[in-house]
Amino acid sequence: MRLNWSLRLGKSSRRSHTRPAFPPCWLPPKIGGPVYRKYEIYEVLPDGCSQKVNVVTGLEFAKLALQGLAKRTNNECFAADAKTRQIVMQRNVPRPKWRTMKHIFHIAYDEERGFRRAELLRARGYGVLSAIGNDAAEIALSTIHDVDLFIVGQAAPQETRREMVNWLKARFPGVKILAINPPGQQVFGADFNVRENDPERWLQVVTQRLGNTTIDLAGRHSAS
Repeated sequence: MRLNWSLRLGKSSRRSHTRPAFPPCWLPPKIGGPVYRKYEIYEVLPDGCSQKVNVVTGLEFAKLALQGLAKRTNNECFAADAKTRQIVMQRNVPRPKWRTMKHIFHIAYDEERGFRRAELLRARGYGVLSAIGNDAAEIALSTIHDVDLFIVGQAAPQETRREMVNWLKARFPGVKILAINPPGQQVFGADFNVRENDPERWLQVVTQRLGNTTIDLAGRHSAS
């Protein structure tokens, strides 16, 4: 069974394993300090189940724990925010498997909006990694080298978002950046600027840039 890493995590099963799940009405709580929150470290077993192996506080410690696990196993492994269930970092994913879908790294500044936006993208077949705030994004992206698009959210001061865009441009010069903005703002340096109250527009930008993954996958299944 192949695990889609972009899925959120479900509750523990009786086997002490977890499988991806989509709680119908669940929303993450609003809490602060994204860099110093709790993160869960998981290993993906050969049967496709995700087994929790550690819980740490702080994203830097999560990064170190994930790197240590990746050295001890050849299986895929990842770190997820313990409250939002959003995957932040991942290791040991075979490159052919990684390239089976387009991947978006999403920098949010508000949990609820970021959660909804990430779910919307996943529903359209994109792989999504999420981080809340610039510091958390920079730590997570230090482990990632292959992303197809960045999305920078709107719920932060313009200067904060501009700093994030500048950092992304310096580290990933070939990857396009979509900035979602409050009314009357734009982020200089972003490749695309769209208003937050126009979701059809920013989704159109994503589709034009990356293709419609849902349609592509349906075409592959029908052709096989």
